[in-house]
Amino acid sequence: MKIPVLFPKIFDYPFTYKSAISEKLNSGDFVKAPFGSNEITGVVWPYEQKTEKKFKIKKISKKINVKNLNPSMIKFISWFSKYNLVPLGMSLKMCLLNKDVVEKDFKGEFNKFKIKKTKNKFSLNSEQKKSLDFIRGFGNNYNVTVLEGVPGSGKTLVYFKRIKNLVDKGLQALILLPEIALTNQFSRRYKEFFGTNPAIWHSATTKKNKSIIWKGITEGEIKIVIGARSSLFLPFKNLGIIIVDEEHDASYKQDEGVSYNARDMAITRASLENIPINLVTSIPSIETYSNIVNKKYHVTKLEKRYREASLPNIEIINLRSEVLNKGSWIANKTISKVNQYLNKGDQILFFLNRRGYAPFVICKKCGYKFQCPNCAVNLIFHQKLNKLLCHYCGHKSLLSKLCKDKKKCDLLFCGPGVERIFVELKKIYPNKKIEIFSSDTLEKNKSTSTLLKKVEKNKIDILVGTQLLSKGFHFPKLNCIVVVDSDFSSHGYDLRSAEKNVQLYHQLSGRAGREGDASTIYFQTYSPDDEVLLNISKNDPHAFLQKELLLRKEKKLPPFYRLISLIISGKNEPLIMKFAINIKSKLPKINEVSILGPVLAPITKLRKKYRCRILIRYPKNLFIQKYLSRLLNKIKIKSGIKLEVDVDPINFS
Repeated sequence: MKIPVLFPKIFDYPFTYKSAISEKLNSGDFVKAPFGSNEITGVVWPYEQKTEKKFKIKKISKKINVKNLNPSMIKFISWFSKYNLVPLGMSLKMCLLNKDVVEKDFKGEFNKFKIKKTKNKFSLNSEQKKSLDFIRGFGNNYNVTVLEGVPGSGKTLVYFKRIKNLVDKGLQALILLPEIALTNQFSRRYKEFFGTNPAIWHSATTKKNKSIIWKGITEGEIKIVIGARSSLFLPFKNLGIIIVDEEHDASYKQDEGVSYNARDMAITRASLENIPINLVTSIPSIETYSNIVNKKYHVTKLEKRYREASLPNIEIINLRSEVLNKGSWIANKTISKVNQYLNKGDQILFFLNRRGYAPFVICKKCGYKFQCPNCAVNLIFHQKLNKLLCHYCGHKSLLSKLCKDKKKCDLLFCGPGVERIFVELKKIYPNKKIEIFSSDTLEKNKSTSTLLKKVEKNKIDILVGTQLLSKGFHFPKLNCIVVVDSDFSSHGYDLRSAEKNVQLYHQLSGRAGREGDASTIYFQTYSPDDEVLLNISKNDPHAFLQKELLLRKEKKLPPFYRLISLIISGKNEPLIMKFAINIKSKLPKINEVSILGPVLAPITKLRKKYRCRILIRYPKNLFIQKYLSRLLNKIKIKSGIKLEVDVDPINFS
């Protein structure tokens, strides 16, 4: 009897084997089988895929004693592969642990994640109860419900209650978070509610804990997993609900390696599992908003903050009329406003979404620009390291350069990063405790946890932070936020930059005044009439979403059309462009499908390779992937050229 076996390799089809074992094999069973000179783990697949290649039929050597992949998971892997144009074997690989499975018995280890049956002390207010009843009303089969609430309204407590109800019935739950940094504070809230430590799955989770969690969820012993994007591929035994917290967050889109949008894939998995999915947000993404408008998604809203706390006042500080001191990035008016809060013992956040000290360094004498030798971008000066860094390839270099006259350069540091704002604040407030909160300073979870505890205990007076601080954190004494440069957008070459800014500032405003104290967010700007700021100041982000939706429809952009980006890269610029033109000539000519490019990417060179793009735009109702798949399988990629496919891209750099 022929048995198709799929391996976690870069193949788009299963291989045919015979069985050398007495045990009956079913679809989804994990097996060991010879592959090349090795014996590796594979999965018995429900169908054979026709291939012109001929292989010698070998024998399966062993059935692995772990829970098999259920039919819905197999369907999800297959669909994920087809939609994202990812080889089927690579899709399977994402469900495994280091290309393998966990056979070890961890029975004793599961207890640390066991939910304790204690009397729950958390009660819902009337608005939260209404939202919970609304969500429950759609039952336990597939439905998409959006839980939209102003920051600090208690959205987490609502879905915790929903999860507990399902877990008590023997089901499992997956909570997706957009950032690893959020897991520390979130874990404490989880423990307070469920009485145990959460099972956390992300890149920083130890190999041992990943093994325990993987085995625990396959056996149904671990009920709830909190994870980043990759946790979506865990093979749950009895998954009952998926929660996507901060569903609007761009971090759900993975650009490196296998490209996919975890939020969208989560919705598909919920559909195939026939379970509910809750999208949680303070302001929905444009895609989610469109589905709400079209009544594809249900929505319930929390419009009041916890303890009836009001949202912060919005005040725009017009830098056209405010004179900045030489070398300063903070207006005197801003300092005056901040002092009022400091005098009350409140905490302050200075927000700037730029890492390092200065984003650009140039010599005033010879005009030399410090740029990355590997990428077509400026090097960022990091004062703490006293080095220039490339935020794309990681290149480091010392800040030393001689002019043409063999004398030292007269360096000009252009623009501020968080380090520069930190230095300025230390001069203004020498006696205040000031800390930086960014990915550069929070390399490990431990340092994140330590800093968060300091903030919560009011041991830090002023925080200087990037967008990490806009997401999900609760700081009781934070009542004043200063957006240092609201004119600057750091979202790169992205058609969603305006949408992201609205979401970012709305989230950011939600960090202030969460305990009911009077609070304000100040926007320093040279553009006081900017539409984004005006919508935020009116506390009406939906007005922006309505306008943006009309604009997207007019321009034939997502969510009304879909995009697929083909990125061709290599060390020879003319060669990659020639290859790209050849691909374009072979792409199918289909009505309403636009093929744009090829053009050189905005960041022309990245990691020593030149890059160009082809952008395919097509109607939502057209599954163009099947045409592209056939084409891509036929294309012979020349040595020195790399072709990447990005379905539903959000970054066009």
